[in-house]
Parts: sequence; C-alpha cells; structure tokens
Amino acid sequence: MKKAKAFKIIECKGTAYEIGRQYGEACKDNILKSLEMNLEGIIHRCSTSKEEIIANANKFLPLVKNFDPQLIEFLKGESEGAGISFEEAFYLRSSFEVGLFYGKISGLCTSFAITGAATKNGKTMLGQNIDWTPGFPMDLLKIRYANGLEQLALSLGGVLEYTLNSAGLGMCANMTLTPMENYQLNIPIGCYLPKVMRQKSISDALGILCQAARGIGYYHLANAGGNITGIESVFDDFNVLQPEKDILVHSNHYLTERFKKGDWGYFLFPDSYLRVNRIQKLIEQNYGNITLKLMMEILSDHNNYPHSICRHIDEEKPPEFHSETLASFIMVPEDRTMYISYGNPCHYEYLEYKL
Repeated sequence: MKKAKAFKIIECKGTAYEIGRQYGEACKDNILKSLEMNLEGIIHRCSTSKEEIIANANKFLPLVKNFDPQLIEFLKGESEGAGISFEEAFYLRSSFEVGLFYGKISGLCTSFAITGAATKNGKTMLGQNIDWTPGFPMDLLKIRYANGLEQLALSLGGVLEYTLNSAGLGMCANMTLTPMENYQLNIPIGCYLPKVMRQKSISDALGILCQAARGIGYYHLANAGGNITGIESVFDDFNVLQPEKDILVHSNHYLTERFKKGDWGYFLFPDSYLRVNRIQKLIEQNYGNITLKLMMEILSDHNNYPHSICRHIDEEKPPEFHSETLASFIMVPEDRTMYISYGNPCHYEYLEYKL
C-alpha cells in the first residue's frame, strides 16, 4: 500500500522582495541544507574554496541584473529571510552552471506533455519525475504577486522551481549537456525560469525561453488551451520542438539533429535513451485513453530498474553518483491543479494541490 506524504504549503504574497523574504524565513532550514549540499560536492571534488565558487557565480550577476530586476529583489528578500548573504542566494540560482564548470552534474528527469486526441477527456496534462541527489530539500510554495498572478511552485532548494500559474500555464525542465569547450556565460537556468513563469501567455513565456535558454536545459510548456511546445538549447543556439500527435516527451539527451554530435548524454547517462523510448511507447499504447491515473502509473514504471522512469538508487555506484526520484508531479493547467508524489511514485500517493 502506498504512503501519503504531503508538502506543507508555504504561502507568500506581495512584492518580489516580500515574497522572497517570506520564502527565506519559512524555508530557512532547507535553503541552508541546499547551500551546504551544493557547495560540499564541489569543494570535496575539486579541492577549491567556497569563496572561489561564489566568485565564479558572481560572474553571471551583471547579466541577471539587466534581465530580471524582479528576481534580484526576490533574492535580496530570500537572503535576509534565511540569514544568508545575497551572494549565497544568487549562487544557488546559478549552481547548475557553476557546477558544470567544476564537473558536478545533477538532475536526471523524464518528462511529458499530452493534449487533445491523446487523452481520454481532451484535457492537457504535463509532468515529470524529478530525479536528483538523495535527500535534497524541496518545498511547495503558493505565491500571489501584486498583479494578482498566482503560482504553485515546487522549489528545489532555492535552485529552481517547477511552476503552474493561475493563467493556466505550466512547465517542466530536464538537464541536457553540451561540451564544455563551448561553455559561455549566459543567464543561468534558475535566473530565467522565474521570469518565464510570471507570464500569462504561452507565447510570451516561449519568447523568453528563446531569448535566454542556452546550454544545459530542455523545457516544455503547456497551457489550458491545449498548446504544448518544447525548447532545447546549446550554448550558442536553440531549437523549438513541436508535439507529434499531441504528444511531447523528453529525458536527458538531445532530440534536435544538429545538437546530437556534441551531446554528452550517450556516455554520462545512456539510460536517458531507454527512458524516453519507454514513456513514448507507454503513451502511444494507450493513445486516446490517457487519464490522470494512467499517467501516474506510467511515471511509476520500473522498466530497466533502477535506471527506470521511476528512478531508484543504484547501490553499485559510488554515493556521489546516486540519484533517485525525489518527487513526481502532473499538472492539469485547465483545472489549475498539480498532483505531487513526494518521493518515488511507486511508494507514495499523488496528492492534489490546487490554486
């Protein structure tokens, strides 16, 4: 029998600074744990210092100040609320890119978006399993901005959020990797996704991704109107992906032909190819009859265990390479509802959270 494990909803509202401060105060322990886990892995592996790591993160700061002043205000509030420096809060937001510079790689996920004829009731659904370092902290925020926009945001330790907003827009995010010799200082993932998800239209959100998404991430967006679209990028290029037969699936390797030559996925996480093929196959086998319950079962799939869609720790690998599904979520944008399994979905029930 599956367990029921609920997130405590952290409610934040007001200006960007006020929202950040409320988040920092309420989630202080998890922010500190995230900071420790992110820094510890790099310091241990690379024999470097916290000061050097923070200095490298600060190289991104001028870009972010120009791109999204609202995020800067949020981080000022977060740092004061959590009792950390602004530079530490900003490091968390750029920890993907800084980690890659030091050879630290996290985040193996499998995602989907389906709509229209693919589903039984025609409603759009999108979601993913968040595969990450065991024990990494997460929080669920309910945010209300001064302009009335609301969000349900599943926060990964102050690094980034997986967000559904009250305009009926949801997003998923997967790690992709391109060679370090092409490394460029671009806006970090954790610093452009907040602006993307403050948009009320999918076209405006995609426009920001086309402008800012470069290098180490895949995203897809879906809205209540049945529109779904994805975007892959390398450090100096991007490509927008469109659904086939109302289906869009992804894992941790490139699908865009011109990006495949430099893809690191084939030797760093070859199971990515198996996971995306598996989720595609299971959705196609049930085409036209996909329900919320069925997608929950698909995200619990153990084909190629432990490197399956529902990922478990591979005890044969050293601890620094351990990864498991920390949470699994499905969004139904039309209903402004998010269903979250807080842990492996084979062990934990999906609970409903509504805007």
